Amino acid sequence: MNGWHAVPGESGPGGARPLPRTPSGLFPAGAPPRPTWREPHPVTGGGVAVGAVVALAWLLLFGLLGHDVPSYAWWTLAAGGLAWLAAAVLVRYGDRGVATGVAIVTAGGWSIAAAVVAARWAQAGDWPLW
Repeated sequence: MNGWHAVPGESGPGGARPLPRTPSGLFPAGAPPRPTWREPHPVTGGGVAVGAVVALAWLLLFGLLGHDVPSYAWWTLAAGGLAWLAAAVLVRYGDRGVATGVAIVTAGGWSIAAAVVAARWAQAGDWPLW
């Protein structure tokens, strides 16, 4: 051999082709060895936005029931608990994007209520919730 590998029908070094290389596996070629699972209901930005808007309206309506800081905090805590319960059900049986929006806005609403309670506590020097 002169360092070249002839392909049938070719004669001489001018028509030589290099040996085919075996892939290393780092960049696999071809289809995967088994099917790829795809989520039937993927999380989308629209679903997250819908969940966020609904949760915002829910917390706002419950927050408006409070006439002072303690009642606002308790109403917000109760509304948030119900919203997270609904988000848990949505995660299991419904749209996980909507559940994500509900959970994010509920956490933000609880944070606002905690900040209001902390500000009143710092201002008055007395724990406002009981």
